Amino acid sequence: MRSTTVTNSIAMLSLLSLIFLAGCSSDKAEQGEEDIDATELEYYKMSQSALRSGNYQTAVERLQFLEARFPFGRYAEQAQLEIIYAYYKSAQSESARAAADRFIRLHPQHPNVDYAYYLRGMASFDEDTNFLEKFIPMNAATRDPGAARDSFNDFSQLIKRFPNSQYAPDAQYRMIYLRNLLAEYEINVARYYIYRGAYIAAANRGRHVFENFQETPSVPDGLAIMVEAYTLLNMETLASEALMVLSENFPDHQSLGRAGKLDASKSVKSSAKSWLNIISFGLLG
Repeated sequence: MRSTTVTNSIAMLSLLSLIFLAGCSSDKAEQGEEDIDATELEYYKMSQSALRSGNYQTAVERLQFLEARFPFGRYAEQAQLEIIYAYYKSAQSESARAAADRFIRLHPQHPNVDYAYYLRGMASFDEDTNFLEKFIPMNAATRDPGAARDSFNDFSQLIKRFPNSQYAPDAQYRMIYLRNLLAEYEINVARYYIYRGAYIAAANRGRHVFENFQETPSVPDGLAIMVEAYTLLNMETLASEALMVLSENFPDHQSLGRAGKLDASKSVKSSAKSWLNIISFGLLG
């Protein structure tokens, strides 16, 4: 009798467990069906909700699903555009640039294609440079300028193609900053060449800044590099010409002494720098 009671209890528990599991499975299945059967508009609204709440990775996933499930739907093009922003805000620079390139290629006449150009530039502008920077403050002009050049070119294309775009003024402002940054980077490289005794390379970098980065704060530094490098190469004529341009146009430059001559005590070569300072462009040491 007791054995029968135990057997019945076990059977009852097993039955209840099966009913519970079946209920859970049913709920999950219904939830999955609701997700799969959601309309295009519902998916678009879900992606917008994720964007507004700052859940950018979730927004990426929903926008990807929206485009995959409704490739010719009403919101397909908008999803392709907004996923650029979602990638950008989630710090996925490469994905943002790739998505922007794809949108520009597929929809060159889209009324908001200027936004794709702008976001492509912004993705490079805000690109995280390297692991070291997270721990050591870095001067932006000491970084690899690849992302800065990409950003400058993207903003330049935006302004050339869409001069009246609402994003053009901000792009122009950022281009000025980037141009100054690229010029300063060239000066840092030129100084490094002088440290290493590569005077011809240093002079060429200085001339490059003078000829290609006019109206940037680095122009007088480029001239001072040329004066010093040519002097070290015993090219007195070229050194004198560069010094004349420097003293006439930038008489208060820090490299010049009272007589308008190059102050040897302030030259790059005479600066006492450690090897660590040299190879890190002044970042360390």
